[in-house]
Amino acid sequence: MAVTVKSAREIELMKKAGKILAKTHELLAAEIKPGISTYEINKKGEEIIRSFDCIPSFLNYNGYPASICISVNDEVVHGIPSKQRIVQEGDIVSLDAGVIYKGYHSDAARTVAVGEISKEAKKLMDVTKQCFFEGIKFAKEGHRLYEISAAINNYADRFGYGVVRDLVGHGIGANLHEDPQIPNFRQRGRGMRLQAGMTLAIEPMINLGRSDVVWLDDDWTVVTDDGSLSAHYENTVLVTKGEPEILSL
Repeated sequence: MAVTVKSAREIELMKKAGKILAKTHELLAAEIKPGISTYEINKKGEEIIRSFDCIPSFLNYNGYPASICISVNDEVVHGIPSKQRIVQEGDIVSLDAGVIYKGYHSDAARTVAVGEISKEAKKLMDVTKQCFFEGIKFAKEGHRLYEISAAINNYADRFGYGVVRDLVGHGIGANLHEDPQIPNFRQRGRGMRLQAGMTLAIEPMINLGRSDVVWLDDDWTVVTDDGSLSAHYENTVLVTKGEPEILSL
């Protein structure tokens, strides 16, 4: 699959998808309180997405059984919602969601605090979010793809955090995952040159401890190898000749 530069029409549809996804995240975050199950969070998320006449991008994608990936504490990504998994005060919950609007995807993730959380958890969430903003400083025409990767890695390094290497960001459009892959860690080369009209899902996944992760027996849920907390922050971004446009904010 080649990297696609989107037409004006495609960009308009992706902007609409992004706005709906931003609203979905806003409404969903408000639902998360101690005592709610991840099953209920997913159910609510799917209801919100469908209320906008959109389709959840993740439902049945490669066999994933839910609409929202819900990952708690040491779960990095792709946590499967469950009636048994009850969210507790002090947890951090990563919500990764996607919507399809008229054939075009938007993909975004947020890590949400449940009640009062520890200072170290709060700092991890803040740094992960800032890693994204450090990265997109280079998401403009004429820059190289791996300048984004290096900026994310360099910022996380300042805090001694682990940058997940087994999972990466990606292009997005008519497909949820398109070329190019966007690592969150430094690369040897500089990567391809970016062009206005490219749409990218940039998504730092940052661990409080080491970068190593393992897959659980469900073949979906990815957790930190050392049991440390993990945070995730993602948006769908449009490359322009000037400042990048964040479509899912």
